[in-house]
Amino acid sequence: MGNDRPVVFLGPSLPLCDAQMLLPSALFLPPIKRGALLSFVDDPPPVIGIIDGVFYQNLAISPKEILTFLKLGARIFGAASMGALRAVELYPYGMVGIGQIFRLYRCGRVTGDDEVAVRLCPDTLRPLSEPLVNIRIALKAATRDGIVPAREASYIIREMKTMYFPERTLPTLFAVAQRILSPDQLSLLREWWLRCAPNAKRDDAKELLQRIAA
Repeated sequence: MGNDRPVVFLGPSLPLCDAQMLLPSALFLPPIKRGALLSFVDDPPPVIGIIDGVFYQNLAISPKEILTFLKLGARIFGAASMGALRAVELYPYGMVGIGQIFRLYRCGRVTGDDEVAVRLCPDTLRPLSEPLVNIRIALKAATRDGIVPAREASYIIREMKTMYFPERTLPTLFAVAQRILSPDQLSLLREWWLRCAPNAKRDDAKELLQRIAA
């Protein structure tokens, strides 16, 4: 088959059109799941990028499957979502973890898989909820920018953590914030969030594609 294109598993972290602009040579496939790499065993791609993957709809990709391709000589990069989780487990064996979400998991500041999970539209793969890790990183930036005090930001994160991941939406976030912020603070947070809140999963996905392109 002579497969020499990078293969990237992508879903809601970054729109496909943006990904294709960053890495036009790649073959982009839907979020990775158990067995998705099997078709490449006889002719492994030189580079595999894992960004998004399934968690609850199907069986998740196992570290053993990825390790097989590392042993076959493929360079494998992980970031943003399932890629970050597997990179934390497999970086001692050569998988390359990229981005701030990978670093948060690797140092143990974030642990649960649910932090990167989102509810998806099955037809478009558009996210219908907010990943908690994005909320966590955005609130840290809001604190740094003087938008939300650190104590209140910690309260919001704790409350969002108690929720099942599909329930973590922006309206829910602002409802939680309303319990502890003044009306002026809440208005400022809303404006800041819609204008300039960082999207960590998107940024990490872009960084992975730029790293492969380089």
